[in-house]
Amino acid sequence: MITVTDLVESLGPGLLRTVVAARDAEVHDVALAEPGDAPGQPGELVLGVGVADRAGALALLERAAEAAAAGVVLKDPVASDPQVVRAARRTTGPALIELRPHTSWAHVIWLLRGVIDRASAPDTSHLGTPGPHSDLFALADAAAEIIDAPVTVEDAQSRVLAYSARQDTTDPARVSTIVGRRVPADALTHFRAGGVFRRLARSSDPVWTPAGPDGTLPRLIVPVRAGGEWLGSIWVVVSGPVAPERIQRLSGVASVVALHLLRLRAEAGIARRVSAGQLRTALREGSAPFAGPGQAPGLPPGPWRVVAFGGPGGTDDVRSQLDLWESVARRFGWHQPLLADLDGRLFGLVTEGPPGRARPSAGTSAGAEAGTLDWLRYVLAEVRSHDPGLFAAAGCPALSVEQLPRSLAEAVELHRLIGTGRLPSGRETGPVLLEEAWDAVVVERAADAVGIDTGLLGGPLGVLRAHDADHGTPYLATLAAWLDHFGDPRSAAQALRIHPNTLRYRLRKLDEAAPVDLESPRVRLALRLQLAALGERPPDGGPPGP
Repeated sequence: MITVTDLVESLGPGLLRTVVAARDAEVHDVALAEPGDAPGQPGELVLGVGVADRAGALALLERAAEAAAAGVVLKDPVASDPQVVRAARRTTGPALIELRPHTSWAHVIWLLRGVIDRASAPDTSHLGTPGPHSDLFALADAAAEIIDAPVTVEDAQSRVLAYSARQDTTDPARVSTIVGRRVPADALTHFRAGGVFRRLARSSDPVWTPAGPDGTLPRLIVPVRAGGEWLGSIWVVVSGPVAPERIQRLSGVASVVALHLLRLRAEAGIARRVSAGQLRTALREGSAPFAGPGQAPGLPPGPWRVVAFGGPGGTDDVRSQLDLWESVARRFGWHQPLLADLDGRLFGLVTEGPPGRARPSAGTSAGAEAGTLDWLRYVLAEVRSHDPGLFAAAGCPALSVEQLPRSLAEAVELHRLIGTGRLPSGRETGPVLLEEAWDAVVVERAADAVGIDTGLLGGPLGVLRAHDADHGTPYLATLAAWLDHFGDPRSAAQALRIHPNTLRYRLRKLDEAAPVDLESPRVRLALRLQLAALGERPPDGGPPGP
């Protein structure tokens, strides 16, 4: 199912706006409400089609709250009336949503029902099956008949969504566009140079482009817009000027195409949110909500690894990181990435390759199927070359769905270590695996268990820390370096950038301040764990080790 928040965000701010969020209930259906009518059933989104004044809106909100409706949709100025807003905030019932100006109730009802149906059965709208995709092909054929020329329908990213049956007068760019499902790079350069996309984004007026290089024929482009937002365009290969009345009829087709593009975008957003919600359940609870009649396809064959993704800005803006990594995944061939935000971090689920298989080297994707660990290595090698702040940390393989929470916890540990600088963010630009960073994790777990809120258990570090604070001495750093370099004064001094005799002098003085038996392996291990708990790291910034 889908929540009120997901539904509003999927349709976009050009159609709906949340005035009062209230509780984020699930939406099961849409109900029309005239003044005086009883609202629908619990979980319904109530549309105040006939509500035009404050009294009707207040009455509808009260009845909808009694019926446990998910939300109430009203038009302005009623939706933003201060008394109506206050009444919606006083209740713990339905959300108050505004239908944006110049939006038809008939259009929004069609979109809402399509999206809710898509959320209830998210695997029922593939290319070639009845739905908005096949409708777009019919609209492309209708446009071709109007203009008497080949037509393609494209989104704002120049991806081909549909094309007309007649393609008899085409050029190489059109053939490549249809075969490759997007406009070729050289053709995009030609159209950008002519300012085509700038004009499409800013105006509703049709655009005419002359013939270009390599046999590119002239084009008539009609922008597809809804509520001022540019959604895509209709491209027509023409040989000369087009009669104004035909262009006007084509603009009428564009308004219908806009509704279908809105529905496609909303359904894609719903599919992503449904998949993310199911993935969260699997990661948290170790259950498999994917399988079942009418539900999304099951997980790919395991074993799996839970991956925690990160990038510049840390975990402060997980939504932008979700958009970033989803864009990266799709650009590198993972068209339905298993990504979800959870507890302020972004996670993905990749499959482990066959055991014993050779890893592809950085810069090559040989044999790396999208959504696998090998594929992730290749992707990170590519994106980190120009954005070194991106990283990924993966837990150990989960052999069953029940083991996913364990892999999740391991990925979180690695992500936290990388985020605090206690672990490098990539080894040879690939993802950080738990098997390769187990030592840092073990020390971190032990340091967390040791803690520093127990007075360091009466050991010498409490005295040395106080001495450093009172006299400005570097005894803690000196002891940490000596332990990390196995008692070798030369290498420890080099790490501290001091002379070995200076290091020996410090060791004598710290022994006078707090005698410590450095001959004991147990004492050395305990000291290093306490130093790790204090945050004392080696001078090179690497992970502390006992």
